[in-house]
Amino acid sequence: MTTLYKRLKALALRFARLTTITLLWFLSCSINAQSLGPGARPVGADWSRSPVYGAQGMAATAQPLASQIAIDILKQGGTAVDAAIAANAALGLMEPTGNGIGGDLFAIVWDPKTQQLYGYNGSGRSPVGRDLDALLSAIEAMKSGGQLPKDYRGIPSHGSLAVTVPGTVDGWFALHERWGALDMDEVLAPAAEYAEIGFPMSPVIAAAFAANQRRFEQRESMIEELDNARALYFPEGVAPAVGTMFRNPDLAKTLRTLGAEGRASFYQGRLAEQMADYFEAIDADLTAADLANHVGEWVEPRGVDYHGATLWELPPNGQGFAALMMLNIIKQADVAEMERGSAELFHLMVEAKRLAFEAMAQTFADPVFAQIPVDQLLSDKFAEAQYARISTDKVLTAEALAVPLEGEGDTTYLTVADASGMMVSLIQSNYRGMGSGLVPTGLGFMLQDRGELFSLDPKHPNVYAPGKRPFHTIIPAFVTREGKPWMSFGLMGGGMQPQGHVQVLVNIVDFNMNLQEAGDAARFLHDGGSSPDGGDPTAYGTLYVEPGVPVETVSSLRELGHNVVFDDTAGPFGGYQAIQRDQHTGVYSGATEMRKDGTVAAW
Repeated sequence: MTTLYKRLKALALRFARLTTITLLWFLSCSINAQSLGPGARPVGADWSRSPVYGAQGMAATAQPLASQIAIDILKQGGTAVDAAIAANAALGLMEPTGNGIGGDLFAIVWDPKTQQLYGYNGSGRSPVGRDLDALLSAIEAMKSGGQLPKDYRGIPSHGSLAVTVPGTVDGWFALHERWGALDMDEVLAPAAEYAEIGFPMSPVIAAAFAANQRRFEQRESMIEELDNARALYFPEGVAPAVGTMFRNPDLAKTLRTLGAEGRASFYQGRLAEQMADYFEAIDADLTAADLANHVGEWVEPRGVDYHGATLWELPPNGQGFAALMMLNIIKQADVAEMERGSAELFHLMVEAKRLAFEAMAQTFADPVFAQIPVDQLLSDKFAEAQYARISTDKVLTAEALAVPLEGEGDTTYLTVADASGMMVSLIQSNYRGMGSGLVPTGLGFMLQDRGELFSLDPKHPNVYAPGKRPFHTIIPAFVTREGKPWMSFGLMGGGMQPQGHVQVLVNIVDFNMNLQEAGDAARFLHDGGSSPDGGDPTAYGTLYVEPGVPVETVSSLRELGHNVVFDDTAGPFGGYQAIQRDQHTGVYSGATEMRKDGTVAAW
């Protein structure tokens, strides 16, 4: 494709977008004559802000104060790892609807000294003292006692049966031991201070607070006790409103204990003792021994080349390799010759997603407990065979697939870079919303419910077992070019994450969008089918699309057999953050998710 042709094509695409925006504006005005449409921009895409630029350091998070904390840590002499931990600690306070120290953590770090990527799997394990039979018996007892509906499938979404050991604190200290420059008490001090004095609640997070409150009330019968959560997060029965000050003095004490006493306080010391007392009080299966036995794992990222850019993901028990399988499939086609908003490209990407998730659902689990054919799944031969299954005139039937995977979850993703060239891609989550509903007395955080993602099928590799890590949805990502760091990015949100990684990368590599445009562009989310934790293998599911997807594309997709639903709530489509490094100048550019509250801060 010539440069002139590409420019003409870009102009034509921009005209089409302007036409769509004008049509939407006209339709909105016909409903309400007082409505205003979008304004104009002198440069860049019509819907998108400018990326942020900086040379000394950068942080992109889902809450502006957390991004500011990260930059402050960099200015104090901290590394990108120090700043990422500080921001993550702040987000556990400011965005507990998606993360916290009761959850798990995964990270990818580019180390400029060794010129290598390093991966850390900070996911926790199930209780050693509970086997599958005991779990099934407990579920049946809850059904008999009325705590669960008689037809409930899987592990309860809330309460202690879904709780696994929190791995985040271990992840912080493992990363800090390797790359930290400041003492841990300095790193955690800003979050502790905000927890004491309070901070003003931001809009998207406030809405998530209210949604979680409704969810807890609906599922109260599953939860051993909800009073601690109510007192901490919903005082007087009301979720925090936008702009109101929120404090968490208990979390401040916990963070200061971690800063002073280290990792051991959480897994063997007084914090562990408080958690163990709570487990015993609610008759949960987790014990002090489960906490003491926890250890995370350094893992090796794997990469797939996509038109000169290599996407790196972490191995299972996470779902990152699904993104690599998707890329391997779609690169069999000439994507750059397609229109970005066309049914042709949407169909290819959605079918690639369904095929990649099919393979993942059948094989992904804790690799200590399962033999996962990773080399086969990431091979060109496998990708070519999967691509050959895609028809241009109809969708693959659910029967023609095997078992695709899904997972719903709320998460936080952040990325930080420093002047040395270190770049951190970090993701952290309590899984379903705020988590299990269980808040250990006096500690200021909620325990995760990640164990819900185990399968109860004895034949499945992800079947529940004692001391096992469940399948994980949260995945950080990284991109290199010619072996050099190019982009640290992620896109939070359950099963959206691998398909979001691919959509963003395609926008940048094939369609020359800048970092912010690539994240702001309308997305799709294919959801449904079977999964390692249950589901319906006979169902296609639903293809959710945002209003920015052209109406004619949706019509064509429906003709091909896709069950398409417009969704203008933004919630299902994830939360993107990214930092890109200019490989010649070293200058950073950053982007943040317009669907969240966050921002990019630069130095």
